[in-house]
Amino acid sequence: MTSLKQFIRNVRSAKTIADERAVIQKESAAIRASFREESHDSGVRRNNVAKLLYLFTLGERTHFGQIECLKLLASHRFADKRLGYLGTMLLLDENQEVLTLVTNSLKNDLNHSNQYIVGLALCALGNIASVEMSRDLFTEIESLLSTANPYIRRKAALCAMRICRKVPDLQEHFLEKAKALLSDRNHGVLLCGLTLATDMCEAEEAEEGQEGVIEMFRPLAPGLVRALKGLTTSGYAPEHDVSGITDPFLQVKILRFLKVLARGDAATSELINDILAQVATNTDATKNVGNAILYEAVLTILDIEADSGLRVLGVNILGKFLSNKDNNIRYVALNTLNKVVAIEPNAVQRHRNTILECLRDPDISIRRRALDLSFMLINESNVRVLVRELLAFLEVADNEFKPSMTTQIGIAADRYAPNKRWHVDTILRVLKLAGAYVKEQILSSFVRLIATTPELQTYCVQKLYTSLKEDISQEGLTLAATWVIGEYGDSLLHGGQYEEEELVKEVKESDIVDLFNNILNSTYATQTVIEYITTASMKLTVRMTDPSQIERLRRFLNSRTADLSVEIQQRAVEYTNLFGYDQIRQGVLERMPAPEIREEQRVFGAPAKKRQSKLLKDKSKKPAKQAEQDLLVDLMGGSEGPATSTVANGSQNTADLLADILGGDSGISSPAPPAAQPSSSTSAIMDLFGSNGTPSPRPAEPASASVDILGGLGSAPSPVASPSAAAIHTAYNKNDLSLTLQVQRGGNATAQIQARFRNNSSFNQFSNVGLQAAVPKSQRLQLSAINKADLSAGDEGVQMLKVTGLNGALPPKLRLRLRITYSKDGSDPATDQVDWSEP
Repeated sequence: MTSLKQFIRNVRSAKTIADERAVIQKESAAIRASFREESHDSGVRRNNVAKLLYLFTLGERTHFGQIECLKLLASHRFADKRLGYLGTMLLLDENQEVLTLVTNSLKNDLNHSNQYIVGLALCALGNIASVEMSRDLFTEIESLLSTANPYIRRKAALCAMRICRKVPDLQEHFLEKAKALLSDRNHGVLLCGLTLATDMCEAEEAEEGQEGVIEMFRPLAPGLVRALKGLTTSGYAPEHDVSGITDPFLQVKILRFLKVLARGDAATSELINDILAQVATNTDATKNVGNAILYEAVLTILDIEADSGLRVLGVNILGKFLSNKDNNIRYVALNTLNKVVAIEPNAVQRHRNTILECLRDPDISIRRRALDLSFMLINESNVRVLVRELLAFLEVADNEFKPSMTTQIGIAADRYAPNKRWHVDTILRVLKLAGAYVKEQILSSFVRLIATTPELQTYCVQKLYTSLKEDISQEGLTLAATWVIGEYGDSLLHGGQYEEEELVKEVKESDIVDLFNNILNSTYATQTVIEYITTASMKLTVRMTDPSQIERLRRFLNSRTADLSVEIQQRAVEYTNLFGYDQIRQGVLERMPAPEIREEQRVFGAPAKKRQSKLLKDKSKKPAKQAEQDLLVDLMGGSEGPATSTVANGSQNTADLLADILGGDSGISSPAPPAAQPSSSTSAIMDLFGSNGTPSPRPAEPASASVDILGGLGSAPSPVASPSAAAIHTAYNKNDLSLTLQVQRGGNATAQIQARFRNNSSFNQFSNVGLQAAVPKSQRLQLSAINKADLSAGDEGVQMLKVTGLNGALPPKLRLRLRITYSKDGSDPATDQVDWSEP
């Protein structure tokens, strides 16, 4: 047998992985052989376990040494116990059955006369305690919290925290002990006691409506304030000094606990206001230790019921952090300001220039946080300045920033534009800088702006035409310019008087046709671009007067009648046929009526609202422990008994559902394949302007709207066959997500319900959209999976329900209890419950 040092040397001296593997396998075999010899020499056993711990750090299998660790625990030598407990904590976890053998050893060592052996047992229990061990040993921990030895009290407090987490019912046994620890003069004991008390309070906060533990600890706040004041004003204390500051760890813990006690309580907040101001003004910010205390003080100020002056002081501290050379401190400051801007927008605005400077930082994470914060700072008074800075950053930004930046700038311009001329110039600048990254919602908003502003249409078409001549590589610019030229080409040809010298004075009809040809012959002619140019060319045939240019456009359209794309081919054939009906062509190709304007939702920052407690507390809610089927039991209530529901997976019951849709005994015996989703590259931008797929809810267009470039070319098939014409009832409409139900009876005993979710917003994304339903006990429900759980702006998802009467008949009006689940823009999952009755 080799020693541990020699084993490590052998492993490190291996020149290849194969050599290292051979050394490890040879030593593992020797260790196994030694275990089988049942040697009573504790030195050999310690040597073997030490080598096993080294193998564990290398990621090797060490399960065969677990019993040897337990044998070391039973030894009377301190060296054996120390290594045994270390091996137990590393090689075992709370889920292994062999751990039950450790309970007796722990019980003996917790009552040992040697404080260091007691400390080893407390350390092990605090790391690997299971529910059973916690229930068996909590009485020993409770008694050790009252011992006179501060070394043991410290470790017992942390062990008690583990027990309370594992078995919350035992928390009441440690409350009084924890209160006693908070009055201890020993810094180490007080630090561990604060950790225990904070964990108890936060666990209580997680359970809504439970504040008994916090109320119990609140009377201790004055004593903690005095302790914190003593730490901040005391002189040099060599045993607690860290870079000239007395026990910064304890100061941070006290601040964190005071934040928990004062959150939502005006009296406690008033009590700690003075000490917070003192800590914020007297702490040395030249060292990282001081910055840690200041940061915790700022979090406390912003999370309690502090007065506005103190909150402004906290924001100013974060502003100073932005000037620090340490990237970590600047990142933390930006991250916190993102959460604070809704509370103190004016105070954050004072540091706007510093935040904009961070956009030029070499660190990409700092640039990203500064960018998010910059968008949240935009308002009516500073939109010109901030958007100008953001456009300058967009010019040099990495490609990964551009999609979100173009969207946010577009939303900011749409919401805060001082005038429409500035709005147009801003979006045009975005299209010129990053047109390939502009999302369809921004293009839609831009086109709608032009269509609803007649006084700027000539200006817009000239500016877009000039920009497109300079650069045809930006797809977003090409799409917007093509639509505007097709719709308002006559304004471009007639010209207009503007003060800008760069605007064209005269445009010939041949110039427009030549520009379209250049785009079509370039590598930037995607299918979407060709679709737009095809329809724009058709519209120009009634805007132009030169027969030779109209003939060029006709020949172009005729050349596309054999295009490989069915969409382009079909539309080209239709357009070519229109040339034989000049009067109809003039009417069909008239200008589109201005689209309906809808208020868009601001997504680059929630509007300032009343501050709520736990604003800076980033803690997710506990998941529901109740099973889904239990949640659906007895939802309907009344005298009909508990509701029952059957939730089918994506493929189950598809044949039955489709059979009912197609009319009863249709002979379908196997599930029909799901319909293909529309191509995102082709139809996404076409859908944005209100055409392909499911029509947007707006008034019927006049006959001239039958050829609408906003609508793209053709329509996408609906993903799920809909029932025959039946009334559509709105069951849910909230947070831009609507749910409609369409009921079709299949006789007296069955009903087919089509539930259609729709994302009514222009910019928000919904994910994990789903529906659960319950019916009275006299009925049976089959529920299929939704065909599309993630809904972008304007998308729809369909879920099918089948209700069957168990007694052979359904009531005249169906009753359902619906549970709608979704996540909006990546936020926490939301759940709403509604009762619906058939009208």
